[in-house]
Amino acid sequence: MRLVAKIFGLLGLSVAGSVAPTEAATYTLAPIYLDLRNKALGTTAQSIGAKEPVYGVLMETGYPEAAITLVAMADGSASLYFSTGGGMIGAGQHTEPAAAARSLIAFAAYHLSKLQPTVDKPLPVPGRVRFYVLTTSGLLTAEASESDLGNNRHALSPLFYSAQDLISEMRKVEEKRK
Repeated sequence: MRLVAKIFGLLGLSVAGSVAPTEAATYTLAPIYLDLRNKALGTTAQSIGAKEPVYGVLMETGYPEAAITLVAMADGSASLYFSTGGGMIGAGQHTEPAAAARSLIAFAAYHLSKLQPTVDKPLPVPGRVRFYVLTTSGLLTAEASESDLGNNRHALSPLFYSAQDLISEMRKVEEKRK
């Protein structure tokens, strides 16, 4: 949560802290966000030259102000998109975020049994985290509360922590640019 709060701060947004899940998410969805999210979810293994069956992970987190989408691909590309627009694109051009992106893909491959096939791609409500894992067999998903994941009370907590490592590496790159 602290890492995401710092990134929100870099983009001029605020995160008050953990929130309880709500019944429905009502986010402002910038057209650029929808385009980037759809492109990420539609990425094929062939388009990025991936040879392994797991080639992409999206971790989406719902906050009252916005939804954020972390994207990691097997080619090392890594980006973070905010539903309100903005974000960090191209962090995978740097060594550390690229390595963290690949590590997240490996964690996802190890946790496939905890995911279910899906064709639906909803955003999580505030207080929830949804994973989408791109595989050569199709799209897989799982959702949990951010609190359970962050406090190591969920089977996918290791995947969540791996995603947080990627965010941390991306934040370091962003801070060096300033």
